[in-house]
Amino acid sequence: MWYFRRPWNECRGDDYGGWGTSIWYFEVGDDCWGIRQVEEYANGYVLTYDDVHDDDEFGGLSHAPFDLQEFQPFAISAEEFENIWKNVKPFNR
Repeated sequence: MWYFRRPWNECRGDDYGGWGTSIWYFEVGDDCWGIRQVEEYANGYVLTYDDVHDDDEFGGLSHAPFDLQEFQPFAISAEEFENIWKNVKPFNR
């Protein structure tokens, strides 16, 4: 498994752009596909996605394989990801 924390310094550019910038956390399998995802927005909203809840009106789990070389500078530990996953209160669930 791979784990990443990637900030986005731009707004979404959709109806929810007012939520502000965001930080995205990803759990990625050895096959380079996303397994779990957390999105934390500047306004305090948090979205989570996984195989049980993979999309909704706000977005969804990444639908493309990850380029591990591109994401390598954003690598975090499994413990850091688990801490985020367990402690957020998702707006979309």
